[in-house]
Amino acid sequence: MGIVKIGDELHEEVRKASGVMCRSINAQAEFWIRIGMLAEANPQLSFNDLVRRELDRAEVRMPDRAAA
Repeated sequence: MGIVKIGDELHEEVRKASGVMCRSINAQAEFWIRIGMLAEANPQLSFNDLVRRELDRAEVRMPDRAAA
């Protein structure tokens, strides 16, 4: 585990987003970093596509959209 230094403005945005997303500040930063890495590696995929792919890989069962 390491320390990542970020600017005060970005840290404040991570803090605010973490409250909305019910994540710790560290978990929110990790999420954004992970999604950013995936987006750079897969520019053809949308944010929703990336999240859906990660959920599939983790074998998370999501309810059918039509049933919702």
